Order: sequence, then structure tokens, then C-alpha cells
Amino acid sequence: MKVAVVGYPNVGKSSLVNRLTESREAVVHERPGVTRDRKELSTDWNGRPLTLIDTGGVDLDDRAELARSVHEQVRAALADADAAVLVVDARAGMRPGDHEVADLLRRSGLPAVVAANKIDSVRDIPLAADFHALGLGEPIAVSAAQGLGTGDLLDRIVELVPVAEDAVLDGTEDDTVRLAVIGRPNVGKSSLVNRFAGAERVIVSPLAGTTRDAIDLPIEFEGRRLVLVDTAGLRRQAKVGESLEYYTSLRSRRAAERADVALVVCDASEGITAQDLRVAELAMHSGCATALVLNKWDLAGADGVDLEHERARAQQKLRLRPRVLTASAKTGRNIQRLLVEAIALSDRSAGRIPTPQLNRFLSDVVAARQPPAGGPRHSGHRLRLIYMTQTGERPPRFSIQVNSRGRVTRDYAYYVENRLRDRYHLEGVPVIIDFVERNERRAPTRRTAA
Repeated sequence: MKVAVVGYPNVGKSSLVNRLTESREAVVHERPGVTRDRKELSTDWNGRPLTLIDTGGVDLDDRAELARSVHEQVRAALADADAAVLVVDARAGMRPGDHEVADLLRRSGLPAVVAANKIDSVRDIPLAADFHALGLGEPIAVSAAQGLGTGDLLDRIVELVPVAEDAVLDGTEDDTVRLAVIGRPNVGKSSLVNRFAGAERVIVSPLAGTTRDAIDLPIEFEGRRLVLVDTAGLRRQAKVGESLEYYTSLRSRRAAERADVALVVCDASEGITAQDLRVAELAMHSGCATALVLNKWDLAGADGVDLEHERARAQQKLRLRPRVLTASAKTGRNIQRLLVEAIALSDRSAGRIPTPQLNRFLSDVVAARQPPAGGPRHSGHRLRLIYMTQTGERPPRFSIQVNSRGRVTRDYAYYVENRLRDRYHLEGVPVIIDFVERNERRAPTRRTAA
């Protein structure tokens, strides 16, 4: 059951969604208009699964282009919902905008309930009565800040729509790919997401910083399920001065941490910048398989950046050696190729390599470059790589049995890791290699990780 949460700007919609879902996923800020895209959050009430759609504030008198985009997102949320909650500010009293949104709900034909918010004590409950005039039935007095009345509101919500099987794609299936689209502000992340989804699902604006929430969007591509995570732009730390920008960056990092694959979107006309490389490192440290995307390639073209130079730069600067792809959200160039690459990265990150293959690989590695000999402390004995097996996935983890962990040098560990990427096409995939001393019974304490 999907429920659209709508209302005038700054009435506490996101705070109420956070309270009802017992989360902090929706961005909350004292400034009006922080929520712009619609964001879906799942919860349940008395065994009934619910998906709450947090939407941008509706001010129907605001004719600015961004405001119109918010209105379109709200209308799309209503079209996708089974019911609606109109949130009003009980302390501010009735405003003309409340009547206009209520009229919008009546025209939609959705069953709806009014949540009179900001009633933080019992003595304020009579304030809710004023909103009978909206013509949507008995208002429910609630406090997103204190939790007052939220149980009554959830009871009313589940009464609005008869019990039915709610088929919501939640991304928990084993073969579902969680794909984070991350990058600096205004490089075209939302435009790419809209191309992937085949619809204007996320607001696109030339104004940097338009997207502030991480938006989960389920899609299917060539029979595979994906959940797209469109994220707020990551800014350099020096520019994260105000609290809203700080929480936006934090939300983006969390999106990367819960994704399987990250597409780091760069502006092709600028090439791969130092900030792009830092964003890629952030994704890799989060355990994401990663690829870099030079978006706006239609603007760069043959006279733009040198693609081979950019690929060499990524190989040199990033340990995981991710692939660098080109695309254009505007023209649709290589859009399907990006999804193919994302699925392939996810599959390689989740795959297992048979132990016999790994030990043949180990033999080839040693034959190509002898392991280092120990110094005086090790009596000149050479490191021996005895046996290799895979011990985990997402990210792939391997264990190599050695005669002495103390003889494993950083340089040789990197060499083994790079050969492993080359052999099994693990470019952009985090890899962990544990060097375990033979006959060691306790958990390994030394490893190399990527």
C-alpha cells in the first residue's frame, strides 16, 4: 500500500514521515522547500506493509520553474499512490494553500486523511478542529516531534484502503542490483537516472544542488531488477559550510554504503577532476564496485578531453582501477551500456572462483615473479605461496596460505592483487586478500584490502 504525504511547504511532512517509519531518511531542515523529489520509505503497521511517499511542499501560487517541477512530482506521487495524507500546520492555522492542496486531493479521487501536525501537547488538540473545513473528514491531531497521535494516524491510513497484496519491489532479492549514482553537484546524475528509468522521475535543474535526498527507484532492465539510488551532489569539505549541505553529503555517503555498485558521474567537458577521484575513493572504501562515467559526452566530443588520457589517469590514481565509460544523458548515448556494466560489476563482485582455478592462478603468479626473499631476520628464506581459496563475496575475499606472513611485502601483495584483477576482470571491484600463515588457527590479523 503506497501513501503519498503532501502539503504546504514547511508543515513537517518529512519529520512526520521519519516518525512514522522510525527513521531519519527524509531530510529535515527548518528552511522551507528542502524536500524536492519524492522519496519512498517502507514501514508496517499491525502487519500491514506501507510505503510512505515523502513529497516536496506544494505552493500552487509559486510559478518558479523549480516549484512547477515539485508540483509535477507531487502529482506523479498521487498517481502512484493508493491513499494520501495531507499534512497541515495546526499552530499556523488554516492557510489558502491548504484549501488548494485539499482540492487537488479531491480531484485525484484518492482516499485521504488530514494530519494536523505540530500539536505537541494535549491542550493543543482542539486546534485540529479548524481543518474540518477542508472537507476531507475528521482531522487527526499529531506531533511529528513528540509522536503524539501517530498511532491513530496509522490506524486511519490502513482503514482507507482494503487489505490487498502489496507487491513492492524492495531490493531484497538475491539478484537485485543496488546502483548508486554519485558525484559532484550538477554533473548530470538526475538526468542519467531519468534516462535509466525512462521517465522524468527525478527533478532535473541546471541549479547545482537540486537533489538533496537519496531517492530509491526500482526498475527492470533485460530481465534483471535494479534499485537506482540518485544522490545529492558531493561537495568539497571546504564548501560544506551549512548544516543542510553537511547532511546532504552524509546522506550520499550512506547511499554508497548500502549499494552494490556505484557509478561516479563526471563532467566530460572537465575530465576527471581531483574531486571526482575522491568521490570514487569514497565509493570504493564503502565496498562498492565502481565505474566512472564521463557524462555530457555530446558536449565534449572529439575536441574535448582525451579519453585515453582520462583512463590512464584513473588507472594510475585509483587502486581498484575502475573502467572509465562515456555517456550522454541528453542524447541517450551509451545509457544501456552503463546498465549492462553495472550488472556485470555486481555479478563479478558476488561471484565465486573455484579453488582449482585460484591455485593455477597462484602458480602462474609465482612463475611470472618470484616472491621476495626474507632479510636477515628471516635467515634469507623466501616467501612461499602455498594455497589459495575464496572465503567471501560482496566484496570478493580470498585467503592465501603462506609460510610466513612477515615475509609478505606491500609491493608483492599489490602485485598479486593486480594480477587477480587482470585474470578475472575485477577492475573496479573491491578485493580483500588475507595472507594466512600455515597452520595458523586464529583469525588473520594482517591483510591487504582494496
